Amino acid sequence: MQKSYWLKINNLQMKKNVLLIFVFFLSINSWAQNYDLGKVSIEELQEKKHPLDSSAAAAILFKTGKTYFDIDPEGYFVLINEVKFRVKIYKKEGYEYSTVEMPYYKGGKQVRLRFDDAVTYNLVGDKIEKTKLKSDGEFEEKFNEDYNIKKITLPNVKEGSVIEYKYTLRTPYYSFFPDWYFQYSIPVNHVEYDVRIPQYFTYRRFLKGFSDVKASKEEVVMGMSRRYNESKVIYTVDNVKALKAEPYVNNMENYTSMLQYELASTSFPNSGITNYATDWQSVAKTIYEHEDFGDELNRKSYFEEDIDALVKGVVARDEKINIIFDYVKSRMNWNEKNSYYCDAGVKKAYAEKVGNVAEINLMLVAMLRHAQINANPVLVSTRSNGIALYPNRGAYNYVIAAVELENNKQIFLDATTKNALPNLLPIRVLNWNGRLIRENKTSEEVDLMPKINSKEVINVLASIDAEGNVSGKARDQYFDYNSYIFRENYLSVAKDSYIESLEKRYDGLEIGEYSVANEKELSKPIVETFDFTNSNLVEKIGDKIYFSPMLYYVRKENPFKEEVRQFPVDFIFPYQDKYTFTISIPEGYVVESVPTPLSIAMEENIALFKYNITNSGSQIQLAIIFDMNYSNIPSDYYLSLKDFYKKMIEKQNEKIVLKKV
Repeated sequence: MQKSYWLKINNLQMKKNVLLIFVFFLSINSWAQNYDLGKVSIEELQEKKHPLDSSAAAAILFKTGKTYFDIDPEGYFVLINEVKFRVKIYKKEGYEYSTVEMPYYKGGKQVRLRFDDAVTYNLVGDKIEKTKLKSDGEFEEKFNEDYNIKKITLPNVKEGSVIEYKYTLRTPYYSFFPDWYFQYSIPVNHVEYDVRIPQYFTYRRFLKGFSDVKASKEEVVMGMSRRYNESKVIYTVDNVKALKAEPYVNNMENYTSMLQYELASTSFPNSGITNYATDWQSVAKTIYEHEDFGDELNRKSYFEEDIDALVKGVVARDEKINIIFDYVKSRMNWNEKNSYYCDAGVKKAYAEKVGNVAEINLMLVAMLRHAQINANPVLVSTRSNGIALYPNRGAYNYVIAAVELENNKQIFLDATTKNALPNLLPIRVLNWNGRLIRENKTSEEVDLMPKINSKEVINVLASIDAEGNVSGKARDQYFDYNSYIFRENYLSVAKDSYIESLEKRYDGLEIGEYSVANEKELSKPIVETFDFTNSNLVEKIGDKIYFSPMLYYVRKENPFKEEVRQFPVDFIFPYQDKYTFTISIPEGYVVESVPTPLSIAMEENIALFKYNITNSGSQIQLAIIFDMNYSNIPSDYYLSLKDFYKKMIEKQNEKIVLKKV
């Protein structure tokens, strides 16, 4: 942590006016009810299910908290975060909420986190039984070099129990203001959060999610030490619905109702104003000027001879890019650590052939620049880190390379994975936008999402015998991101294990001879070929046979079941699935009926489904094209998407009817 975060407070004076900059204002609310630990009621213990969500395994009866500042004996500000929970356990599945984990930043200065008043309450007859947390129920472990985790497990938890606990975090790192969550994976009855900011600090605040959070009118009150004023705001919300996962969601954290504070500036007596990053340009510039970013990016002596030899005599820009990109991919090995700052440094990483994301990709940028390619780093927030919604350095956790082309286009490169190609980034990076930073410290937002549909082309030649058994040969070609995913997930898996997983994916499938081609030729599609049999695809009733012409590839259920949806639908990348089936019917049977052709499309060219079937004598031919032309579909289109899938799946499940002659 930079020294400026530890500014000592001298000659503290009371002031009448407090200036805080906020990016939004919330409506006024008032509170009368008091929420204290130790006052669990018999009614709470007797409650068998949550009144608004009978499926809930547990519920947060209340969560209250207070974040404020104090001054330590040395005259430095410390941030204090006090949080109280009361949780009701309804079912055994809710026992997991009796284990509480709190990660905290250790840093180089004293940080203290403690749990207090941790108690389990049970109803025994008509009496309330209390079981306090003992020392053997509290643990601490190292998470990484910067963070520890403190953990407690409440004792004697049963169905019907109520648990309570409090934790307090004291930290001098007031730029790391704790995030406050209003929403969890279980329902929350009441949340109340009291925030008090001394007059010397300016924070911006950001609220996200869909809960109806209210805020009191900001008021100026006396600070705890009575040596300064502070602003006070109280947030509340009641009856917050459980945040339940839905299919095709990028990261549920993006949509969780929560409050975040970002330090904008400090103004201490006799110290003047210190501004922190308040916009994306400032964030990018601050990161670029850091010694573990910009200084490392400027180093080149360690690779010059190797790169000069590689590109000697090469004139074409694209060829140079590919040569250098392939060289870094083949030489370097990612240690699976995400960061936009170097750890060991590019020189050491190059020598040892292993490094974190920054070391590998900043090295790549430096090499491209050395070869006279207009390359720059791009800051990225990975999918697991969440969407970068507002300007702060924590919004990013990753960096890739970009080559700037004419017409404001870019080629994106990430050398942390052996299977990546230019403009084919690892899935973890496909998270809307990144921020490209040039050598002159200017920056701009760039779109990271793929623009072309990744194809999968499936050809099946099959025959059905009189007993209803299906046998045949399948050829599956994976292009672009489909081939990338295949290479990442399956090439390192033993052949027998992969075949077993394929048979489990498709009920009743038995695979015979199997082969895969182009595993290492990244510019070519993966081609998977196998013989198969399946005795679970055909239904015989009397002298008739019924089956879907899509065989084992048919979709059974619509993944979109909810009546409404708040979150965008995330398909990761646009894609096209193309199927062709040629099916020979058994001797002694004729086609009585086949499904009718169908062509449906969503508005805005979002999706397209074409189903065309013909039969000639003893053969049936089916051709299907399914296009999903956007990687991310706003929730406004959810009902249309749900209906589209419904019609598509109904068509896939329609049967061909064969009649015995």
